[in-house]
Amino acid sequence: MSNDPIHPSNRLIIPFLGPVYGSLGDFAETLLRVVAGLALVTHGFPKIMNPTGPVGLVESLGFFPGPAVFWAVLLSVTEFFGGILIAIGLWTRPAAFAAMIVLLVTVYFHWVLRGEGFGGAEKSILWAAIMFYFAIRGANRHSVDAHLGKVF
Repeated sequence: MSNDPIHPSNRLIIPFLGPVYGSLGDFAETLLRVVAGLALVTHGFPKIMNPTGPVGLVESLGFFPGPAVFWAVLLSVTEFFGGILIAIGLWTRPAAFAAMIVLLVTVYFHWVLRGEGFGGAEKSILWAAIMFYFAIRGANRHSVDAHLGKVF
């Protein structure tokens, strides 16, 4: 153990847990990325089966310029294929950024358009924050990005 008062092992209330935290950090981050990606895939699966299905929803949001069908298909592709990319850790940053944008739109939809406030937008806020984390951080060593040796 270091004598440095700022060293993380000296700040733990239960110091012997330091190695546990250190050894599980990558696993926890990988688990969060995989679960978040698979949740997006699950949420996007019905949409990808009918990519123009969300046209009514997109129109209600007032997405212009461009036809609502374009935005509906983009939503479907982002949720389904973006979720796969995030889960496996390939092109993680751009996929997470795109998903974050989608989730911020859902925050607006629930909070403002539907008037549900924080309670209605809470899940979208949490998911957007998770996507923000991976858009900034990228994937870790347990990812396709890391195995390719190239990242965005």
